[in-house]
Amino acid sequence: MTLPGAPFLERRAGELRLEGHALASLARAFGTPLYVYSRGAMRAALAGYQHALAGRRHLLCYAMKANSSLAVLQTFAQAGCGFDIVSGGELERVLAAGGTAAKVVFSGVGKTRAEMQRALAAGVRCFNVESRGEIDRLDEVARALGRRAPVSLRINPDIDARTHPYISTGLKSNKFGIAHAEALAAYRHAASLAGLEVVGIDCHIGSQITRAEPYLDALDRLLDLVEAVEDAGVPIRHVDLGGGLGITYTDETPPAAGELVGRILERLDARGHGARELLLEPGRSLVGNAGVLLTEVQYLKHGDPAEVAAGDAKNFCIVDAAMNDLLRPALYEAWMRIEPCVRRDARAERWDVVGPVCESGDWLGRDRPLALAPGDVLAVLSAGAYGMAMASNYNSRARAAELMVEGDSVHLIRAREALSDLYAHERLIDG
Repeated sequence: MTLPGAPFLERRAGELRLEGHALASLARAFGTPLYVYSRGAMRAALAGYQHALAGRRHLLCYAMKANSSLAVLQTFAQAGCGFDIVSGGELERVLAAGGTAAKVVFSGVGKTRAEMQRALAAGVRCFNVESRGEIDRLDEVARALGRRAPVSLRINPDIDARTHPYISTGLKSNKFGIAHAEALAAYRHAASLAGLEVVGIDCHIGSQITRAEPYLDALDRLLDLVEAVEDAGVPIRHVDLGGGLGITYTDETPPAAGELVGRILERLDARGHGARELLLEPGRSLVGNAGVLLTEVQYLKHGDPAEVAAGDAKNFCIVDAAMNDLLRPALYEAWMRIEPCVRRDARAERWDVVGPVCESGDWLGRDRPLALAPGDVLAVLSAGAYGMAMASNYNSRARAAELMVEGDSVHLIRAREALSDLYAHERLIDG
């Protein structure tokens, strides 16, 4: 059985290990819930893109919404990556992690004046602008600061990425980007404004995409528009095709990064745009299979056997991780593989793996065949993306600790929150 994240994640003599480190031992040493990431897995995923792009004008911008922990950002900054950000807070994280603003593209539909001012002062590479109103606001902010803001217009190509509707971003019914039919007029308008400098074109069609064809369809629509915009006298320096390449959670078979990039480059060459700079914004595909969430079994709650067999009742495995630690299953009904860190020589039963949060939607996995006992440590696999980044303090639960393993080293990259941290910024009313 091949595990998502192999070869960095493997089962050896019945024990689940990440970069050779026994996950059950890490759970005992650092407590649970606990996120553990492989730095080697992140670097290997990045290398797939880098090797395919060697010799071509390009910039890889890690889409940090997938996982914004400082040590993760540091890993990609040290490897030469830029960053795709969607908030002022993400910009500050990039800078704190040693990244450079000159390699930052600022996306997002709702940039505030304060965020624009800070990004201009920091010197971001460009703003991916998503509406006519944002074009005018950014022009106003830039002129007030005596600057010209570099802009790339994010175009909504109306391409179906065939992914979950919550993470589809390239359809007319989505909130993102400027409609393809309105793009030429938007470019002419942006080019006429003294506070803006048009530098590129951008699109992003969704996340967890498992086929290359939606990217190629979107690229063709972008290149048609590039040609029309340049015919109108507005030069385009770069094409940004966004990110969204999926990973294997269960039986998905997304193209490898190198395969996808190869097909994109072939299409650029065939269309006569091979010399144009290409930007890509991978996120999940760099970190998703590099991380696991560890959780300890607290209680086993059996339903009536006959009712369970008939589907009228459930067996519940209650663990100490919850929807506040990992929201994807509750939010998207996402399937994530759950493995015991140490295999138990006993008969497997079917369990719903649930957390202690006071919601019926608080589950990590349903109907999973597992041999379990209280005190066992389970690993939720492929949890490196949209796990800790979406964690909350719901039910006044402290957020998990995070580890990064690297060869023989184990780095604590985020301490577990203390309960007093939960209300450290709150104030009682005097009297």
